[in-house]
Amino acid sequence: MKVDYKKLTINEMWKQSRNLFAQDPFLGYAGEDALTYKDVSNNIEALQAYLQSIGIQKGDRVALVAESSPFWGQVYLATVTMGAVIVPIMVEFGAEQLQNVLEHSEASFLFASKKVISKIENLTIVEKNQYAIIESDGIYQDEVNLFDTTPQDLFHDAEEGDLAAILYTSGTTGNSKGVMLSQFNIAHNAHCGVTIGGLAQSTPYRFLSVLPLAHSYECSLGFILPMAAGASISYLRGAPTASKMLPALQKVHPTHMLTVPLLMEKIYRSSILPNIQKSPVLRGLYKVPPVRKLLNRLVIGKKMTKLFGGSLEFFGVGGAPLAPDVEKFLREAKFPYSVGYGLTETSPCIAGNPVSESVYRGIGRSFDQVDIRVAEPEGSNKDGEVQARGASIMLGYYKDEEKTQEAFTSDGWFKTGDLGHIDKHGNLFIRGRLKSMILGANGKNIYPEEIEALLNRNAYIEESLVVMAKGKLIARVQLSQEQIEKAFAGIKDKEVRQKKQDEILDTIKKSVNNKLSMISRLSDLVVEKTPFEKTPSMKIKRFLYTAE
Repeated sequence: MKVDYKKLTINEMWKQSRNLFAQDPFLGYAGEDALTYKDVSNNIEALQAYLQSIGIQKGDRVALVAESSPFWGQVYLATVTMGAVIVPIMVEFGAEQLQNVLEHSEASFLFASKKVISKIENLTIVEKNQYAIIESDGIYQDEVNLFDTTPQDLFHDAEEGDLAAILYTSGTTGNSKGVMLSQFNIAHNAHCGVTIGGLAQSTPYRFLSVLPLAHSYECSLGFILPMAAGASISYLRGAPTASKMLPALQKVHPTHMLTVPLLMEKIYRSSILPNIQKSPVLRGLYKVPPVRKLLNRLVIGKKMTKLFGGSLEFFGVGGAPLAPDVEKFLREAKFPYSVGYGLTETSPCIAGNPVSESVYRGIGRSFDQVDIRVAEPEGSNKDGEVQARGASIMLGYYKDEEKTQEAFTSDGWFKTGDLGHIDKHGNLFIRGRLKSMILGANGKNIYPEEIEALLNRNAYIEESLVVMAKGKLIARVQLSQEQIEKAFAGIKDKEVRQKKQDEILDTIKKSVNNKLSMISRLSDLVVEKTPFEKTPSMKIKRFLYTAE
């Protein structure tokens, strides 16, 4: 349900929702009774009373490091709606990173889940009375459940430009900066998402949350957005593995989900594609395009719909582009997906279309009150750096004016660091990261992400990373152990196994190179023995692997 607000802030959204949807379910675990908006409102007022009692005031920073759960959102709203500033921290951060963030943000108090408490117990910056522990049934300080504090409504009537959150990125470039997002930045993103996600009616919508809430994508569009629309949100108890997620889908019957490409690509390559390939009849029929499309829509698409609970209306994909073959399958299966684009610095989304207007290999049009342009590209290529300005753009980097200035052009446009172009219909297309682009010997641009997409289609490849090493283009690959073991069945001799693996890699290289231009062809495939280190949004940390 879309609401008209006097001003577009998180606080105003919560004020409206707690009244409009008081008796409706809001936060809970999949398959369990959910807290209503009224229940959550009471808990928030209890947390606010406690925070005030220990001296937290407007503008103070409150840090939050915990797995996604119904408690995470209650801490977030309690902090922001009393005028303090929330500092969400990724649970993947190590003790040293946590120390740096807490010091840099000048956090006055910390909420931490029981699972990560060992990381903070020995930090010099955190004293025992400066943190509370989030457990499975409440939030505790010295064994007292803070939800038992006498509630006190400390709602703060925030202005749109007020600082709401500081998010510390741990991106693919290795730099961790404190992104300052205003009340308006986040609320505007959620407000636009209500329309993009088709939540403008009064239908009871159900979200299943499987991504980290500390990531801007899930927080703005998977928490603030459904809160503003009066939807319910269900969480998993534990990591979002297939064994946890599949039963949850059947219990929740979600209408909306957000995910990263890796999740859908794994489902397609590990569950859907093998079932097609193992059947000689299906494999043959699948080679005929009109028949393949019918199979995808009438057979496989319907199975996918049931797999996801049968009620899915919007499946948002963000963080990276979908692999072309996976996206083609989703389109032919009539799966309700939509790809969004943005960064933490853009709250996060600046472009995206409703499901009915999704564009193959593209993102879509810019959000309302957001302008996008493509900087003049160097050389003859039509792709240039994507730049944006408007409602979604951050206030800047906390306590770092130099990096803030570097992030903007002289005329005030935010530099995304991504290469792309805009078609005649206003749809944005992304080619890859400017920093990961490789300059070929003839001066032409090589986009490693496109080569990786071809490699990742192969059943033997789990993941890949294309880099330039000693003047040669190589692919670092992580092999699918399941597929390799099938290929090695009955072979015990190490030398024979190695020869077999070399043959597999050589076949993959030749197959991929046949689809590439001369300047983009690979010289070698190098096997990674350990999984690639990733960011919380499941992107490989390229900077760790690209040194010559």
